Amino acid sequence: MSHYKHLTIEEREKLYLLFNQGISIRKIAAALNRSPSTISRELERTTLFWQPYSPSVAQTRYKNRRKRCGKKRILANAETKEKVREFIQDRHWSPEQVEYRLKLENSPIHISYATIYRAISSGMFDIKKKYLKKNERFSFYLRRKGKKRRKNGTERRQSKYTIPFTISQRPKEAEERAILGYWEADTVAGTKGSASVLTLTERKSRFLLACKIDQHTAGIVSQAIIHLLDGIAPDKVKGITPDRGREFAKHEDVSKAIHNVPFYFADPYSPWQRGTNENTNGLLRECIPKGKDIAPVDSDLISAFVDCLNQRPRKCLGWRSPYEVFFDTVLHLT
Repeated sequence: MSHYKHLTIEEREKLYLLFNQGISIRKIAAALNRSPSTISRELERTTLFWQPYSPSVAQTRYKNRRKRCGKKRILANAETKEKVREFIQDRHWSPEQVEYRLKLENSPIHISYATIYRAISSGMFDIKKKYLKKNERFSFYLRRKGKKRRKNGTERRQSKYTIPFTISQRPKEAEERAILGYWEADTVAGTKGSASVLTLTERKSRFLLACKIDQHTAGIVSQAIIHLLDGIAPDKVKGITPDRGREFAKHEDVSKAIHNVPFYFADPYSPWQRGTNENTNGLLRECIPKGKDIAPVDSDLISAFVDCLNQRPRKCLGWRSPYEVFFDTVLHLT
């Protein structure tokens, strides 16, 4: 079946001449090799009672109608585009998080993450500039994936201290993320010998607690953990899983201060056993890139970014945020 072809200006001029000669619609249609209904619609659409049929007027109206037809580009709407820009640039959401959180809140904005990625790739969100540096492109705000591998033959030195429980002894409810209260602990390092950030991530909700510490010592780390968990309800602190770094050597001080909370240490060289925490640390790297000196970074900036992460919708949580799951509440994020 051949595709329908619109009338050309030449056909409209011929129609005009034949129609003014009193030729019937069927004969005009035969002369133009068109359907009689096509000729009839053309005359009805473009002829007014005070104005006879005009080929030039008909062609102009046809072009105007063509401009208005077709699927509308969602991001052509300035308000929608600005909203998407805010989610990605200011709140550090991924395009997928934008799509599904909008759906969860029944937002009037309907947009797929594929559409957002295409718009970013096409440069729709880029600043208007002839030559853009890498960090000036809007794609810079997307989370970068992939980490450098450790060179063969190099290993981190493991510390030797008393291990009360191993991860294999952690309750089944913790493994299945069945209830709140099981945390994973780690530190995000800056430059060597500099300040770092202590992170605690709750396994079920992915809720994050973090604070800057001036030194990477066991004493300071243990006090920081006590400080972070001090305001958390006892029924939401059932266990902590750190790696075997020296900074967690004084875990007994934490247990004594926080109703004997047990520590379940991960196996050596097994970061995947604390995948929740490792993933969250990767998100935190958006604020603190690897190799950056953390000492001059303001603690309020870190706290603000942690709040941002806790209010970011997650696919694994059904597009709810960690804050909503941890505190069993509903926020309006869009």
